[in-house]
Amino acid sequence: MTVPNHFELLATDGAARTGRLTTPHGEVRTPAFMPVGTAGAMKGMHWREVREAGADVVLGNTYHLMLRPGAERIAALGGLQRFTGWGGPMLTDSGGFQVMSLSELRKVTEKAVTFRSHIDGAKVELSPERSIEVQRLLGSDIAMQMDECVRLPAEPADIERAMQLSLRWAERSRRAFETAPDGYMLFGIVQGGDVPALRHVSARGLIDIGFHGYAIGGLAVGEPQAVMLSMIEETAPVLPADRPRYLMGVGTPEDILEAVARGVDMFDCVMPTRNGRHGMAFTRFGQINLRNARHIDDPRPLDEESPWAAARSYSRAYLHHLVRAGETLGAMLLSEINVAYYQQLMQGIRDAIANGTFEDFRTTTRAGWARGDIVPM
Repeated sequence: MTVPNHFELLATDGAARTGRLTTPHGEVRTPAFMPVGTAGAMKGMHWREVREAGADVVLGNTYHLMLRPGAERIAALGGLQRFTGWGGPMLTDSGGFQVMSLSELRKVTEKAVTFRSHIDGAKVELSPERSIEVQRLLGSDIAMQMDECVRLPAEPADIERAMQLSLRWAERSRRAFETAPDGYMLFGIVQGGDVPALRHVSARGLIDIGFHGYAIGGLAVGEPQAVMLSMIEETAPVLPADRPRYLMGVGTPEDILEAVARGVDMFDCVMPTRNGRHGMAFTRFGQINLRNARHIDDPRPLDEESPWAAARSYSRAYLHHLVRAGETLGAMLLSEINVAYYQQLMQGIRDAIANGTFEDFRTTTRAGWARGDIVPM
């Protein structure tokens, strides 16, 4: 069956790509970073701020939303976009990551994964078909196939077993998605751990099944960065050039920059908001720990050149005070500053690729992080 393509590749610079993905709820500029709203909310931020920061698309979590408040309830209330008030493009994961992260609460069979809810202990069955049904009820623009993700390091035999199971689940997910309205998308997920040959088998198997886009899964789960980048180098060139490529659960600004250089188009991670809640700011100088006592009398803003007002308007001394005092405002301000920095980075990447200057941008950006924030004497 022919799978419609909703992705337009606009420019390349080496392996780096910039493009446009058209969804039922709007366009997504790529490379794109998707802030994570696990339970239908961005922790510490209003959706308006997420949009103003420059995000085109956000991520919701199938597993958590199906447990609370429930996919059927969200559907009855107009779907995730209306329910949350976000209104724009949304991608939902399949629940596959929870297969790994909640390993003590689940059982995997060919048919499905059986969970014990972390909320009340109730037994929940999640099959590829049910995962797609939930994502369709949520109304996500981009759904993900059900897969099994193995935490690294792992034995090759276990990696291969999970990869082959994920391929069979990909076929079932694809069949379950066939009745979805035009314009909505389903992505396949390449598994194979840190074994190149298995990555190739998985990618080719997914291409044979046919998807709107392709994700690289099972990375940033405990392996060194060098291994992650090596697996991207093995996988990305095998995937169709005219379809979007999504690296799941990644990551730091450096991870993103290096993955873009290897041909990846989409990213997601909880890091901007999670680190913000713990007093960490992402800036063009690298990460800044506002809990550190050296900020206690520092009148400077985090970055006087930042396009985001909060990064220019509040002194480091004040942010330090909020963090050390446990004030909610500190977590809120640092979360929005971090999300805005990630979006600023993505815009810089897109502009550089379009202008054919990506390597210069990459070098300059990495040099800024390496130099760090120089404290005035």
